[in-house]
Amino acid sequence: MKLFQYKTSIVAVAAALVLSACGTMSNVSKDGTADELVWPNVSSVKFDNDQGTFPVLGALAQVREGVTRDQLYYLIGRPHFAEGFRVKEWDYLFHFNTPGQGVNNVSTCLYKVLFDNNLIARNFYWKPVTEGSVCPDGQQQESYTLSADALFAFDRSDLSHVTEGRAELAKLASHLKSRQNLASVTVVGHTDRLGSDAYNQKLSQDRAVTIANYLVAQGVPANLLQARGAGKSQPVVQCEGSGAQLIQCLAPNRRVEINIQQK
Repeated sequence: MKLFQYKTSIVAVAAALVLSACGTMSNVSKDGTADELVWPNVSSVKFDNDQGTFPVLGALAQVREGVTRDQLYYLIGRPHFAEGFRVKEWDYLFHFNTPGQGVNNVSTCLYKVLFDNNLIARNFYWKPVTEGSVCPDGQQQESYTLSADALFAFDRSDLSHVTEGRAELAKLASHLKSRQNLASVTVVGHTDRLGSDAYNQKLSQDRAVTIANYLVAQGVPANLLQARGAGKSQPVVQCEGSGAQLIQCLAPNRRVEINIQQK
């Protein structure tokens, strides 16, 4: 009898949680639209250390109508709020480097994805969270992410002679020179978590400056360029272990992001 009561109570609690989750969601139609959006409370974020993430901008730019949940998960990760099973919307808490705007030059935005009855993504929405935040929606911008391992030797900030990295950088420089409506180009260096905060901050800054100087040498106007380092503060992957395996796993965190703002 006690076992039956125990199981019954579990079912009741689970049902209450599902109903609670559903009550906080938008009323999404079968084709993935909603007359009124319901946004989650930022304080209820459940994943990524309760802080949200800095998304890889190149991956975020590939999100579009028609992607599946698996494809969305691969590009920008799991949703950051506990919204239940087979729901028709996912919510994320994203942060972006926006020099001159937002709090401490960082914009924080909620990102919502609505799915149709087949759980295919159909509509996408942004909502600023912090005062002065600028979200990607409506912004004329491009973003590129280059592997630091293809551009620099380990723990170095001068350009290496790796053919692949050089070719990607030359291609980017050519693309920038061809644009007639550039407003700004921000180069942000990132490192992995190995080493001290101070060391990684300096390394990421030096690498960003190296890339910015290269772009200027290739003809990109210097007055449009900004370079800064984010150190190890914005990882895109978390890894355990040690030695060479750990270094390899952390490779995606060692990167240089180029954010291009258009007029």
